[in-house]
Amino acid sequence: MTKTQKIIAYVVLTIASLISAFPLYYMAVGATNTSYDVVRGRLLPGTYIVENFKSILSQQNLGRAMVNSFRNAIVLTVIAIIVCSIAGYGFEIYHDRGKDFVMRILLLAMMLPFVAIMIPLFRMFSQWHMVNNFWAFVLPSVSTPFLIMMFRQAARSFPHDIIEAARIDGLSEIGIFFKMFIPTMRSTYGAAITVTFMNAWNNYLWPKVILQTNDSVTMPMLVANLRSTYTVDYGMLMLGVLISTLPTVIIFFALQKSFAEGITGAVK
Repeated sequence: MTKTQKIIAYVVLTIASLISAFPLYYMAVGATNTSYDVVRGRLLPGTYIVENFKSILSQQNLGRAMVNSFRNAIVLTVIAIIVCSIAGYGFEIYHDRGKDFVMRILLLAMMLPFVAIMIPLFRMFSQWHMVNNFWAFVLPSVSTPFLIMMFRQAARSFPHDIIEAARIDGLSEIGIFFKMFIPTMRSTYGAAITVTFMNAWNNYLWPKVILQTNDSVTMPMLVANLRSTYTVDYGMLMLGVLISTLPTVIIFFALQKSFAEGITGAVK
């Protein structure tokens, strides 16, 4: 690649990056302006962020929504990572044709949109008297085909000779998984944590259906409620979206390196 081609490539990538980042900038700027300034497209920061924050507190229970969202996302992430990593490890390390058939069924399940199974899920949890129950939100997402496939692919790069040596030394199968597999696959776990936390935090449809009380409101539901009035305060709405976005942004940047390595299948 010549110097001119490199310059053109950097210019194109810079422009693409700015275009991609512009919605985030506009959201952050809008959170500091009045509704009128947001509507007319003001691109400079304002001084109205405190008033917007007070408006959110007066209309919605922001603290309750944050607590519910963090609880839902953290609990679901921890359980899903444990279950899916064990499943992916088992599919590959204890490999046979039967497990391959089950894995194909799981991969086919990825093609089904959630709305196709939402009504059967709701009827099932209704019969179990679990509507407005926290675990009704957690259980449908405890095991996902994508995470199982990710950990199965990671287990393929795990040296089987090490497993055999550990077995000869007397280490149990559980010990091999927790003492050898997990530390080796830290990048894969970082990527899985990022994906699972973001999906759990941003989940709107299923919590809206299964958690029907005001005490169960989450941040996506709170943001949706800010638009439910006759006149929308866009400054307040932008601030609500900004507050709802910050935790996922922090998680992503904190685990950015692990996320990139885990998605590409790198093992250290």
